[in-house]
Amino acid sequence: MQPVPPRLRTRTTLSVSAATIVVLLVAAACASPGDAPEELAGAVSPSEDSSAPPSPSAEPEPASEPFTIAFGGDVMFDGMLEPRLADPATALGPISEQLSAADLAMVNLETAITEGGTPADGKEYLFRAPASALEALAAGGVDVATIANNHGMDYGTDGLIDTLENGEASDVALVGAGRDAAEAYTPHVAEVNGQSVALFGATDVMDDHLMAEWTAGEGKPGMASTKNEMRERMLTAVSEAAAEHDNVVVFLHWGLEGAHCPLPHAPALAEELVEAGASAVVGGHAHVLSPGGFTGDSYVHYGLSNFVFYNFEGPTAETGVLTLTFDRGSVTAADWAPAQIQGGVPVPYEGEAAEQATRTWLDMRIACGLPLTDSPA
Repeated sequence: MQPVPPRLRTRTTLSVSAATIVVLLVAAACASPGDAPEELAGAVSPSEDSSAPPSPSAEPEPASEPFTIAFGGDVMFDGMLEPRLADPATALGPISEQLSAADLAMVNLETAITEGGTPADGKEYLFRAPASALEALAAGGVDVATIANNHGMDYGTDGLIDTLENGEASDVALVGAGRDAAEAYTPHVAEVNGQSVALFGATDVMDDHLMAEWTAGEGKPGMASTKNEMRERMLTAVSEAAAEHDNVVVFLHWGLEGAHCPLPHAPALAEELVEAGASAVVGGHAHVLSPGGFTGDSYVHYGLSNFVFYNFEGPTAETGVLTLTFDRGSVTAADWAPAQIQGGVPVPYEGEAAEQATRTWLDMRIACGLPLTDSPA
């Protein structure tokens, strides 16, 4: 999905008829000063005529319109899901229609995109996929993916460098990791409908024994993080982006696996990101759905659950697409379209099943005691 270019502007040029000027000049030259016609005696040049239309000044700014971003949760193509990559064009299944309907779409890519690297020590689950996984995302309507999560460096630094290089060769922009901290905390910026939007990725979840190795630093490859002292680095990056761009999105890897409600520190982190300038904070990791809603004119979603994943029943198979409408730093509308994972990919609910799934998701907000609302303030 390509950014929508600014509308073409039409330049208007004011002109005075050359023939008219010649006639007036000839008449003036042939007449004596006393014989000048009344209509000519009072004639002034176009530059002197205060009633003449003014010359055009600087071109007006292009008009802007609201735009939409669709968000999906955790995506991986390891193990039983890898055969879907035999045909990347259909790998995401029917959910592609909802993703493609938005101006932009973003997911959490919970796997290294490499066929090499060294497996991380002490990890039970290691995910990786070939570069065709990015082809599948692009074909399914995805424009941006965060790789800042607890699987982004499952195959070490070499695997991360492979992931970044594969991303650079892809139509899908990867955020949340880099060859150093500066790159990891740099957002992808898109221009849509005359507005700019900066999209970040960061992780709030890392194994303790891998945290130092996996966190990006000066001259050190790794991921953007909100852990410990890196929290301030993330807030500063958001603040700087908000000063430069119309809208800011932060996709966080946060939460506790299997828990619908956010961890106790998460609401304060979300509030800090919003105060720093984030229009929306969304995330995943728990492998189950978590609540979402408005806080002022910003939107926070604590967990989008699995998306393209190997779960087929129960809470871990419940998922959906969150579509937010952005306009000059505010989120003006939100739509939740519930789905269920079937065959590894989300299949949208319809009719009464969709209504029931939506009610179940909305009830989580009350159960978790979160002060989120259905509409912006």
